[in-house]
Amino acid sequence: MKIDVFFTPLGLVPGDLNGRGVIVVDVLRATTTIVTALANGAKAVVPAPTAEEAVRLTANLEKNDFVLAGERKVLRIEGFGLGNSPREMTREAVGGKTVFLATTNGTPALVAAQGGDPILVASVANFSAAVKRARAVFQERGDLVIVCSGREKQFALEDAYTAGRIAKAVKRGTRGVTFNDGGRVAVDLAAKYRSWTDALQASEAAALLREADLAEDVIFCARADRFDVLPTYADRRIT
Repeated sequence: MKIDVFFTPLGLVPGDLNGRGVIVVDVLRATTTIVTALANGAKAVVPAPTAEEAVRLTANLEKNDFVLAGERKVLRIEGFGLGNSPREMTREAVGGKTVFLATTNGTPALVAAQGGDPILVASVANFSAAVKRARAVFQERGDLVIVCSGREKQFALEDAYTAGRIAKAVKRGTRGVTFNDGGRVAVDLAAKYRSWTDALQASEAAALLREADLAEDVIFCARADRFDVLPTYADRRIT
């Protein structure tokens, strides 16, 4: 039985994860934003690797049926209705709509995970729900992959810490579990910080958000189990 952790999706191509259970993590902020949007009544979230692709996908849709959301350099993309802040994903903004989301790190990681089965979207905000389903998949198959989005193709503390917490929770009570090198590092990192808040606030991503006057997003993303929802990604839609 094995749990693999990849700190970025760099090098992964569609097909690499075929048939494997996959969890995608981008705590600050894409996966938290996705969880929040669906918890607040969005019909679906469609991840796009670029802003241009998100616009193309919506070209022939009724304007009242969707909303464009996304960020570049943590700020809302010009011309988009929403950014990548989970606090923007209110029922009034996304209820009954499909959210087409383009972010710097999170949505490319989701696209890279295509082929996984299932592909689960995890954050601190739905940690327990994600772990429960991941444990079931792991017990059934003996195999699990956790893909961190990272930050601009590099290691991201908040994602690696979350991956370690997930890996420890999934493994708990099961003997004979092994990890790849990324998994071992992530599990060790999970023991370093006392809380989600400590780990997330220590990250470079959090510092960038604070500089952009988005410190409240970090606080929002660090609160565990806000929602009992588990988004899954299939057929290019997260529901």
